[in-house]
Amino acid sequence: MSGRWLGLIGRLWLLLILVFLYAPIFIMALMSFNASPFYQLPFQFSMDWYHALAENTAIKTAAVRSVLIAITTTAIATTLGTAASLALFRYSFPGKTVLQALLFPPIAIPWLITGTAMLIFFYGIGLGRGTPSVLIGHVALALPYVIVVVTARLSTFDRTLEEAARSLGASAWTVTMRVTVPWILPGIIAGGLFAFAVSFDQFVVSYFLSEPGDATLPVLIYTSIRQGFTPEINAVSTIIIIVSMAIMLVAARFSNFGGDR
Repeated sequence: MSGRWLGLIGRLWLLLILVFLYAPIFIMALMSFNASPFYQLPFQFSMDWYHALAENTAIKTAAVRSVLIAITTTAIATTLGTAASLALFRYSFPGKTVLQALLFPPIAIPWLITGTAMLIFFYGIGLGRGTPSVLIGHVALALPYVIVVVTARLSTFDRTLEEAARSLGASAWTVTMRVTVPWILPGIIAGGLFAFAVSFDQFVVSYFLSEPGDATLPVLIYTSIRQGFTPEINAVSTIIIIVSMAIMLVAARFSNFGGDR
């Protein structure tokens, strides 16, 4: 088979993968503009479901709560994860290898088991359900992702740069903020995006730890679907997708995720 045919097959295969990934999202977004609540065709353009979403206090409250929790989770997890990554990178101590290995099980353990364990633990210590428990749970889930991403970026860092800065009289804090952090900043941003996505999209832990009537957006969407699906869910999902893609494009534009070009 000639290289021309192999290239054609490769492009076709890539196109099929993209269709598989984005076709459901495109259809969902398209149906959010359909006047029919039952997805009847022919398609009739309408903004009714976005107007209904604007008047839906429950969805707006849950969305704001999810964003606030996700932002707080991102700030805490990114700070703690970056500090932990720097400690693992700079220092050697007994049990370091075991500690690094223990970062991966929280990512691999099913969130259903994690949510159940957290619920039992928080009730055992008297904290119970509520926003503090949800926030702690989200930070615990997001932290390993930040550490893994920042550590991967640190693996490409040249230690002699820190040594050179120290030899010139720079303090440990100055070396960290003026030499190390600028180098690993793309990793920090990527880890923060992971933390935000894990928190904002988290359903299982939020479902277990949220108080009744104080749910996050994923939990509210789930309960709304159980009661009866409406295209308002398509509308809010479309807005979330657009905002998420915009954030990713901006982050990719101003951060050198792919290395030198």
